Amino acid sequence: MNNLTVAVIQLCSRQNRTENLERAGHLMTQAVHRGAQLLALPENLTYIGEDTAEKLAHAEDIPGGPGVDFLRSFAATNKVTVVGGSLPIKGSKPGMVTNSCLVFDKTGGLSARYDKIHLFDAHIDERNTFTESRLVEGGSTVTTVELDGQLMGLSICYDLRFPELYRVLALRGASVLFVPSAFTRETGRDHWEILLRARAIENLCYVVAPAQSGEHGAGRASYGRSMIIGPWGQILAQCEDGEGIAIAELDFDHLDRMRQRLPGARGVVIKTIG
Repeated sequence: MNNLTVAVIQLCSRQNRTENLERAGHLMTQAVHRGAQLLALPENLTYIGEDTAEKLAHAEDIPGGPGVDFLRSFAATNKVTVVGGSLPIKGSKPGMVTNSCLVFDKTGGLSARYDKIHLFDAHIDERNTFTESRLVEGGSTVTTVELDGQLMGLSICYDLRFPELYRVLALRGASVLFVPSAFTRETGRDHWEILLRARAIENLCYVVAPAQSGEHGAGRASYGRSMIIGPWGQILAQCEDGEGIAIAELDFDHLDRMRQRLPGARGVVIKTIG
């Protein structure tokens, strides 16, 4: 059997990093006890609040920092793979950070880093305006990583609205697409599930989407509904409101059979007509 048991961890991170990591650790431990071999965490794992100097104060270095050390230690201690949602990592320019997903293998080794490419600069309505680029440097590298014998693609939240990124990941051979997120409540109600299922169907990939959920303070609220989606677009597991976990088994033999039957969905480039 060519299977992998995956858990999504749904959090409601706020301004206290220590408390956020404690709650994450509690849920991650539950997931391990239920047999999860890979744990996926949401965007902004260690801090959600105002995008001000307080956020900059939470920026970490690689190789070390409270969030980085927590993820590394948990992976090594529990012998599981951890896709660490995202952390603010000190940027190349003063007063800037990157929104970075760090992946740790079962030994605690850093397997991959992905810096969010598409930054959330959006005016949703009069109460919800976001300018992520004010403090965050955008990434420029499409990132895949081999985990548990499978090639997997990394993305973060707003990336979800750019299908070209996921087609590139599929063309590179990814069988699983990660979308750690803090999707706003307003956009999530109408777009979250539809976009996730579309990315799975059009690329014939599993989609693993851990999310933030609930009221964070500082006027921030996230939709939640963390999901694991199969390559046919079916929801395999889903969190309800509030913090929690959802677990599903990914069957890669089944995925291979589907791709053989429907090869066009996994990344065949359409020839130019003209």
